Amino acid sequence: MKLRLAVGAVLLAFLAGCGGSDEGSSTAPASAGGAQLFKDNCSTCHTLAAADASGKVGPDLDQLKPGTDLVTAQVNSGGGAMPSFKGKLTDDQIMQIADYVSANAGKS
Repeated sequence: MKLRLAVGAVLLAFLAGCGGSDEGSSTAPASAGGAQLFKDNCSTCHTLAAADASGKVGPDLDQLKPGTDLVTAQVNSGGGAMPSFKGKLTDDQIMQIADYVSANAGKS
């Protein structure tokens, strides 16, 4: 349990610095799907092979393999260098990103 909390804290800290550009990130339609939302909002900071993303600011999501709840919490709250995306993305868009990351991290 302590390891999971520590990993979650590290993920929050690193994800906080990610977000790419504010331009267009709040206007992406929910129908764009998790893959496109991830590419538009997360790929500049995070590594995720399924998205052809090799960011070095945040944690390598293929190694971390976070679950949906952890990704959702991190994207909503931000932390460390990562900004919160609550209010920039809809709850549905955040859930699409969380589902996409949790389904694809470490699988490519």
